[in-house]
Amino acid sequence: MRAFVALILTATGCFAADWNPKLAAQYLDQRQQEWSVWPTAAAANGGVCFSCHTGMTYMLARPALRRLLGEKEPTKWEASIFQKMAADAGKEPPGQLRMVETIFESLFLGEGGQAIREARGRALEQLWSLQNQHGKQKGGWAWYNAGLEPWEGPSSFYFGSTVAALAIGSTPADYRSRPEIRQRIDALKEYLLNGVAERPLQNRLSLLWASRTLPDVAAPELRKSIVDEVNAKQRDDGAWTLAALGPWPAHPEGADLEQPSAYATAFTAYVLLQAGTKPGEAHLNRALAWLKAKQDPQSGAWRASSMNKKYPAGSMQERFLQDGATGFAVAALAEAQEK
Repeated sequence: MRAFVALILTATGCFAADWNPKLAAQYLDQRQQEWSVWPTAAAANGGVCFSCHTGMTYMLARPALRRLLGEKEPTKWEASIFQKMAADAGKEPPGQLRMVETIFESLFLGEGGQAIREARGRALEQLWSLQNQHGKQKGGWAWYNAGLEPWEGPSSFYFGSTVAALAIGSTPADYRSRPEIRQRIDALKEYLLNGVAERPLQNRLSLLWASRTLPDVAAPELRKSIVDEVNAKQRDDGAWTLAALGPWPAHPEGADLEQPSAYATAFTAYVLLQAGTKPGEAHLNRALAWLKAKQDPQSGAWRASSMNKKYPAGSMQERFLQDGATGFAVAALAEAQEK
């Protein structure tokens, strides 16, 4: 009888291998609704800005949930994001978030009809126009720096450039082979590889992620060294800590970096899958099992507290890292299940 009930639950899309995709979808959709009316998220050119913690991870996770749940259409929040990206592509106004929006437009406008493809072309044109041509950041791109880890601090400039590399690598091969584009990609590769051994592990993981679509940004031996380091830093229980993905600037009021972290584990597991690690590999299998056990049965989220400061209970900011943890956990578990 127990096996029969488990089979029915799986078939109806309620549960999948000991986690609840439907509840996770409800959490992520609710967070998009909250984000859409949060005054602080208002964009200068209308609508709301696109964030790493709540936006990027939603757009990675929600299509995977749609496949698991048998949903036929994107959610209204996905549709709204696509609509705004397509409308703004190629004409992001100057400001702190200009580069962030342009990079994400270049990444997420990769599929769709002719209008979407044309919008992505405009985004890529603006992307290249903003690539740094001089100084320490030559070949990379600027990024938003609010002194907040893991996506809005000084080290995040590198993260943003790896997301740009991921976007560029998903363009058609004939586009990337154009001499003027190849020259730009070579400059990006030089930036990403300069001092890579001294980068925080999160940044080297993001380079590993980018190598999925743009393999020549990281040679096989470099990719292997990153995976080996990641595996060596995994806890016996299958999790990773935030400290393992550092080093990070000190934030005394933030979460304890030495504790097992849903965000660190979810991001790492997702990248390992993207890099070709099979779900049955011992380290990844333990990480996926840890994630399955850590979904909150009431909210559907994977709990995570800010590594920067203690925010007021119930505030939007209090759940930003939780949004990221949940998005990456869903994306990792869904991909592992599909494989």
